[in-house]
Amino acid sequence: MRIGSGAGFSGDRIEPALELVERGDLDYLAFECLAERTIGIAHASRQSNGRLGFDPLLERRMRTVLAAAKQRSVPIITNMGAANPLGAANAVIAIAREMKLDSLKVAAVLGDDVTEIIRHGDFPLLDCEGSSRSLVPSMVSANAYLGAEGIVAALQQGADVVITGRVCDPALFLAPLIHEFSWKMDDWTRLGRGTLVGHLLECAGQLTGGYFADPGRKDVVGLARLGFPFADIDQDGSAIFSKVAGSGGSLTVATCKEQLLYEVLDPRAYLQADVIADFSEVTIDPVGDDVVAIAGAKGHRRPDTLKVSISYDDGWVGQGQISYAGPGACARAELAFEIVRERLSLTGVVVNDLTLDLIGVNSVARTAPIEALEPREVLARISGRAHDRSSAERIGAEVEALYTNGPAGGGGASSATRKILAIASTLIPRDSVEVSVEMLVA
Repeated sequence: MRIGSGAGFSGDRIEPALELVERGDLDYLAFECLAERTIGIAHASRQSNGRLGFDPLLERRMRTVLAAAKQRSVPIITNMGAANPLGAANAVIAIAREMKLDSLKVAAVLGDDVTEIIRHGDFPLLDCEGSSRSLVPSMVSANAYLGAEGIVAALQQGADVVITGRVCDPALFLAPLIHEFSWKMDDWTRLGRGTLVGHLLECAGQLTGGYFADPGRKDVVGLARLGFPFADIDQDGSAIFSKVAGSGGSLTVATCKEQLLYEVLDPRAYLQADVIADFSEVTIDPVGDDVVAIAGAKGHRRPDTLKVSISYDDGWVGQGQISYAGPGACARAELAFEIVRERLSLTGVVVNDLTLDLIGVNSVARTAPIEALEPREVLARISGRAHDRSSAERIGAEVEALYTNGPAGGGGASSATRKILAIASTLIPRDSVEVSVEMLVA
């Protein structure tokens, strides 16, 4: 069977997905559009408007591909439900009725929202000291990474579109394999192989040369017309990856190797809700132009716990930027830093983690000596954290005041203030989470 990847993140391009549906001869299309911080933002959006909380591009994506997918009997699976899978399902139903796609079945997979479990429990945090109880007063959301179970149930009920909230990214691609090939949920080897397929497809254009490209070292042609990948998977879980003929980009052993290692802490134990996947003996072989065969993944018994991402309010960040050009640009920018830092102290503004960046000089390569990199122009950026909005706003205000109260030649000043939505992770017992499916029909 053939599965195509229609998106690798929330703001991804849309036309490659239509190309896959119209020219890719797909059996399934999956959109992977949800990140840890994305779902926290979605919860905040839903709190302000109960009808929102799903991916802002969901309706545009569906208007683009829904009719073509329905015509070709290509089910769509996506995590664009974010904080409101049922609201997203209703939005798709409305689009289907508008487009006169009669009898379209849209399933919402529910159960990942575990806010109440976290609110009334106490679980050790994975990525910082303390426990979940300390985050409850400022908690915005808590979502468990579900596996393929709910998606499989929806497909078994004949869903044309399956919309989830937080699930493990590879589960979007693993679920149709379980459904079509009748894999057992404890067939760890096949589940490991299906997870490998999902892991390679989940970032869409990254597999076909996007993000991979580096002129002169790793040249990729046609990035403006980048084609997204698909995989042909057999009953055993081995797969051949390719893209639509004539589309841009490049799918090679090298692009597949980079994606294989992407976000995998331990290739021997890639922890997922459905399986602990083992990629340590994976083979990657070229078959033809933009065609690569991948096999050899294994799997072990799934964990007894599910990972949970907790998003919480963590104060405010204030930022100001101003440009300097010509001889001595860096020296004037550094003087600007000194002025703002002293002004914040003089006016009693409490700011934590004040960061001073010379964009183009040391904002990334912080150890580079400025003297050796004297640029013709530089953008000075000052940012810091504060407990309240008014303190955070003072950072940008002091930067803008540099127009007439700072070094010569400052221009293009701007400021911004935003709330900090932080993320922490924990584990909860698998059996504390109940997954369900709600089916809607146009």
